[in-house]
Amino acid sequence: MNEEKKPEEMSFEESLEELNRMVDLLEKGDLDLDQSIEIYEKAVVLRDRCRSILEDSERRVEKLIETAEGIKKEDLILQ
Repeated sequence: MNEEKKPEEMSFEESLEELNRMVDLLEKGDLDLDQSIEIYEKAVVLRDRCRSILEDSERRVEKLIETAEGIKKEDLILQ
C-alpha cells in the first residue's frame, strides 16, 4: 500500500491506482499465503475507500441537481 499516505488520506485516483496494483500482485500468484492475505486485507480497505468517495460524490451531485431544479433536499449521510 502507498506508505506515504493512509487510505483515508488518499484521493479516489490514488486509492484506485493502489488497488489495481494490489490486484495485479494477487493475480500473478507469486505470493505466499500470508502475503496474499495481507495484500487482500489492504485491498478491501482501499475498495471501501473508493466506494465511500463515490457514494459521497453521488450524494453531492444529486443535491446539486435537485437544488438546480428547485427541489431542496437535505444531504443524506450514510454511516
